[in-house]
Amino acid sequence: MNLDFDINEFMVNFSKNCNKVQIKKFNKGEVITNYIQKRNQFCMLMDGSADLVRYDYNGNKTIIEHFTQGNAFGEIFYTINTNNEFFVEAKKSSKVLFFKYDDIKTMCSKNCTFHRTLEERLPEIILNKVIDLNTRVELLTKRTIRDKLLGYFNTLSTRTFSKTITLEMSLTNLADYLSVDRSAMMRELRDLKEEGFIKKVGDKIVLLHK
Repeated sequence: MNLDFDINEFMVNFSKNCNKVQIKKFNKGEVITNYIQKRNQFCMLMDGSADLVRYDYNGNKTIIEHFTQGNAFGEIFYTINTNNEFFVEAKKSSKVLFFKYDDIKTMCSKNCTFHRTLEERLPEIILNKVIDLNTRVELLTKRTIRDKLLGYFNTLSTRTFSKTITLEMSLTNLADYLSVDRSAMMRELRDLKEEGFIKKVGDKIVLLHK
């Protein structure tokens, strides 16, 4: 998120000075939270990485969002019609801040200032969430696997101001994130390398095209 304040410092101070905040740690593969109607939970990833995941009736997995340090998630960002349809899964050891949005106007016993700070900054957090979701929609509307891959790579490149990027997820999860068949995606990655569009070394991709 491109906020004009130090989001990581804010999270640390919030967790230490507000008694309405919970901090929990999760191991890789553990479910951090399920989305439940009318709960209005606000979460922030203090450390680690996680995915917002949904399974359809046929068991097909879709990764809706990928979260890294400083990203916000929870029911306040989504309209939830069915309990437990969405869940957030830790992709590696993670630490998460939990706060009930309904408590934002209720001062805690420590009389901390972080409720007001969060309320003031929430429009910025939501705006960045909208930007991230718009980027995701743009990727999904691309017609070919090649266009989706290059669009994703260019998004990471723009974010880091570098032609060398590090993949934020495994190739299996990337296929789920782009809603494409993994085998077909692997063939397209091979073709992109052979045609000189990219170079791949481990989890790093070097963009060779302009």
